[in-house]
Amino acid sequence: MQRRSEGGGSYQRRERREGGRGERSSRRKICQFCHDHVREIDYKDAGRFMRKFISDRGKIEPRRKTGTCAKHQRGLSTAIKQARFMALLPYTAEHMRGM
Repeated sequence: MQRRSEGGGSYQRRERREGGRGERSSRRKICQFCHDHVREIDYKDAGRFMRKFISDRGKIEPRRKTGTCAKHQRGLSTAIKQARFMALLPYTAEHMRGM
């Protein structure tokens, strides 16, 4: 088995430049419920603010996308499921129902 020399060819290791395209530096998302000091997430607030935590397909958005903490994500998913059961929120998206 032959080894390539370090100095030649396309096998050279490229060093990362600071501020280049490859680096991602995004701000950490904060939990909206912690920021607003919400003690309990109520399923009756479905129309007002819960829709931004549901995708266009009708799925509950994950924590990494919404930025909610684990404690409030558990309460949010329970509230969304209760709102669906009480017919305040749909189970599926509107464009998926006709199929």
